[in-house]
Amino acid sequence: MLTTRRKFVSAISAATAAVSSGLVSLSPLAPRFLLESCALGANRPGENILIVVQLTGGNDGLNTVIPYSDDRYRAARASLAVGKNEVLKLEQGLGLHPSLGGFARMWENRQLAIVQGVGYPNPNRSHFESMDIWQSASAKPDKHQAGWLGRSFDAQHAQVAQRADTIALHLGDEPQPLALAARGVATPSVRSLERFKLETGGDPARRSMIETATQLPRQSANDLLKFVQTTTAAALEASQRIEAAARDYKTPVAYPATALATKLKSVAQLIDAGLTTRVYYVALDGWDTHSTQAAAHAGLLSHLGDALAAFVEDLQQHGHGQRVATLVFSEFGRRVKENASRGTDHGAAAPVFLTGERVKAGLIGQHPRLDDLDDGDLKHHSDFRQIYAALLDKWLGWPSAPVLGDEYQPLEVLA
Repeated sequence: MLTTRRKFVSAISAATAAVSSGLVSLSPLAPRFLLESCALGANRPGENILIVVQLTGGNDGLNTVIPYSDDRYRAARASLAVGKNEVLKLEQGLGLHPSLGGFARMWENRQLAIVQGVGYPNPNRSHFESMDIWQSASAKPDKHQAGWLGRSFDAQHAQVAQRADTIALHLGDEPQPLALAARGVATPSVRSLERFKLETGGDPARRSMIETATQLPRQSANDLLKFVQTTTAAALEASQRIEAAARDYKTPVAYPATALATKLKSVAQLIDAGLTTRVYYVALDGWDTHSTQAAAHAGLLSHLGDALAAFVEDLQQHGHGQRVATLVFSEFGRRVKENASRGTDHGAAAPVFLTGERVKAGLIGQHPRLDDLDDGDLKHHSDFRQIYAALLDKWLGWPSAPVLGDEYQPLEVLA
């Protein structure tokens, strides 16, 4: 059907207005290219996906993976020690905090790897500096340095540039993590899937006009007009696709009504929608437990364990369990001895967790000895960059040497 010039101009004007005003609502940090790329995405079931869960504040690893059979543990923690009959027993005299029922289920299903004694030489006990070390994978990060994942994106720039979808996505309200910072590859930050909704002011006529504009013949003589039409079509398709993912997603899994579970459910929806994004990054704050730690830490562990267990089960239900692995880390552990406020202060080594159907399930490495401390802190025996090397080399298929150097051999954390 022929379209009059007046209708054509009117439709394009509406489309231009929609694009320039933000056809799809995103976090202020999220560039519009995410929408354009999402519209072109196609599922690649052979590609592995990495989820990073950052525990901000310094998780008390000693009350997460508990050496319940060691009398020195109870002697150091008069009020915080978890009783032998309360822990969820694993093996080698170790057990999980009783609030980690979600982790216990993954342990039984061979979906949980616990890497013990993880840290780095000369540990820094500042939240900001230690987190920068973990996120940059550098002993002395500077403000202009790219993150460990960002450097990986840069090293794969040619491949990344040809992808339909953004290579990584940060989901949350906090500032974008340094880990994703790159020199040549941009990563969007999105607060929630709700930010992808099509903004039409509730006017069906406006939506119809926008759709009309995207369907009109391309005017090859006008590059600007072609750009507007192409951009609008991509944004519209992306909006519809992600709206459908949120609206039509069906799962038998009951996610907890918590912030982390909501983020992880959104990630599961995006994966199932067919996005080819390789890395998703989320964070959970509140782990700086200097006082009255017991109840707060129990709540945080329940929040973490239940959300991750639901996520892993959901991925399995939708056939994605074999290609998704989740890394869980914090910037440091806590000191062995509890303080006078019935809490714990900043420490050093702590466990790192990996979940998924293809992780090397079980305990990896020995629990740090309580009779051989470094100024009151647990000593590390595995460098966190060895885990990064394994995830880059063996999971994402990106060489770790250009990012981490040759000194960090991959730790065996994957089956």
